Amino acid sequence: MTPKKLMAAWPSWADRAALVWSLLYAAGAALAALTGPAFGYALLGKATGTAPEATAAVLYGAAAALAYALLRRPAARRLSAAAWPVVALCLTSGFPALLSPLHLLSFLSRNQPPVDPAALANQAFAVLGAVLWGCAALARRRRVLGLCPHCGGRSTAPPGPVRTRAGLVAVTAFVPYTVLKTAWALGLTVGYTGTGRPGADPAYTSDFGLWLYDHGVDVTAVLAVLGMLLALALTRPWGRRLPRLPLLALGWAGAGALAPFGAFLAALGVLSWTGAIGTGPADHAPWVPVVAYGGFSCYGLALGRATLVRQRSGRAACGRCRTGVPPLTSARTGGA
Repeated sequence: MTPKKLMAAWPSWADRAALVWSLLYAAGAALAALTGPAFGYALLGKATGTAPEATAAVLYGAAAALAYALLRRPAARRLSAAAWPVVALCLTSGFPALLSPLHLLSFLSRNQPPVDPAALANQAFAVLGAVLWGCAALARRRRVLGLCPHCGGRSTAPPGPVRTRAGLVAVTAFVPYTVLKTAWALGLTVGYTGTGRPGADPAYTSDFGLWLYDHGVDVTAVLAVLGMLLALALTRPWGRRLPRLPLLALGWAGAGALAPFGAFLAALGVLSWTGAIGTGPADHAPWVPVVAYGGFSCYGLALGRATLVRQRSGRAACGRCRTGVPPLTSARTGGA
């Protein structure tokens, strides 16, 4: 079946696809827990029967049970709501894969840990699970609300301008980080408590990256500016001239990767600041991960909102809605 036909058949396959994926991922985790870390499941240790693999087997086994229950009880509202936490669980397992494109910037860094192909494949499969479960959860939500499961019951009017402030919020969230890293590249040491140069470690930064840093250009600050442009492209009229699908793919990948990453760094900074933990980012004042890196999380959330609005604004009504056929309402009277 071609991708076009597959999308046309959605959401009829969503629940079954989520069930099959959950069974495969849970079975792999169970096998890794019984025989030793394999297939990229090892997270915390290498001993046979380690907790991460066993925990993954239990959690994704429960997800498979949920998918089966959704197939048997299509009108259950509470079961439908439980699908979204599974999406978050899949994104947690596949989070490193969302950041894997950073390895393409290897010419700007050195001494990076080698990529584990098995782990990367496992994480990419987990991201696929997040997509499948997201499709199932979205289709279920539309069915519960009595909307068209194909297009959400959108009107037949042509797409209008994207009206959201999420792009500006995303730009604002990245300003502290960009200003701080640029200040470090220009020779200032605000927020830096160690010795030497902040923001450029010769052990990990390539010669080209150090050359740019010597001239006041921090590579990560440049990437932040590119992230700002992405958020604006999703929400401003000039972004309509750019290819839609690549923008949506970059938007969802950035939101899924940076929102939890920023939250982790911000939480680490808060715990270090309050003295709850004795460790934190080395040679940095506690407010640095809170104010600067915490902006990653705000940016990720705003970018997700901008991407969602852009996706909805460019979606045309399906043939069922254009011909006036009522949407499916199989779940309006469903129980829990």
